[in-house]
This record gives sequence, structure tokens and C-alpha cells, in this order.
Amino acid sequence: MRKQKGFSLIELLIVVAIILIIAAIAIPNLLRARIAANESSAVSSVRTINTAEVTYQSAYPTVGYSSTLGALGPGGVGTTCGSAPTQANACLIDSVLSNATAATQPKSGYFFLETPGTAIGGMVLKYTIGGAAAAFNTTGVRDFCSIEDGVQHFQVPTAQSSPVTAPATCTGWGILQ
Repeated sequence: MRKQKGFSLIELLIVVAIILIIAAIAIPNLLRARIAANESSAVSSVRTINTAEVTYQSAYPTVGYSSTLGALGPGGVGTTCGSAPTQANACLIDSVLSNATAATQPKSGYFFLETPGTAIGGMVLKYTIGGAAAAFNTTGVRDFCSIEDGVQHFQVPTAQSSPVTAPATCTGWGILQ
């Protein structure tokens, strides 16, 4: 009787099939976990922007809220606060978040946009912050927004969308618990 060395073709096919089944189960869960992490980061970013807006309004009372997301940060992508904060670069949020607009790189799979309200007497008294997934159903499945009251809202779009710019649209969405 002869001794076999190694595995038979059937045994190898069974092992490969088991590995493929496990991968088919694990990969969708991994993608859902990444989407959940991106959405959590987006909610945190909107909260950070709200806090920065209140701080900006306190630091520059004659201006009110900032008119752009970039004014809350240190400047362009990759810059840091080297000198004293100014009205144009308040250094309240990092450059990654302040530059996470559709024209640049997203932050954790989300783009953000700030839309100032109408200036009254030279002061911006309202704003809308919107965040939308950079790639719908890949980096996120929900959009987030907030206005000057600090309440965060969300919606689940049916396709790729842009960050919300209208306060009435934002307040019409569901409230994030």
C-alpha cells in the first residue's frame, strides 16, 4: 500500500469554497461598519462646526457667524495655525474639516458646506451646515445638517446628493437622536 503525500484536489476545492463563503459573509459586514464609522465622523464634524460657529460669533461679535467654512479653519489644505487667529482664518477647526468641500478631499467620506444667512447690518445671524456622502452607498447613506440652533438633522437620500444649503430643508428632516 502506498502512502499519499499532500492534499487531494477535492480537499483543496472544499477549503477554497469554505474561504469564499466566509468572505462573502464578512465583506458586506465590513463595508457596513465602514459606512457607520464615516457617518459617526460626519455627525461629530457637524457638531464641531456648530461649536466653532458659536466661538467665532463670540470672538468676532461685529461679524456674527462666519460666512464660509474656510474662515473657521487655518487656511488651505494642510496648513496649521502659525500666527494669531484672524477673522478670515479663525483656527477653530482643523484644515481637513475646513477644506472638506466638494472641490477638495472629503473628510471620512463626507463633504461639508456652510451657507450663511442674509447679513443684517453687516452681521451674519444665521447659518446652515450640511454634510453629504462623497460616494452614496459606499462612504455613507445618510445626509446630515444643522442650523444655528445646534440641533442635528438627517435624511436618507435615494441617490448621490449635495450638502443641504437651505435652513427650511434642514429643519424638515428627521432629528438625530
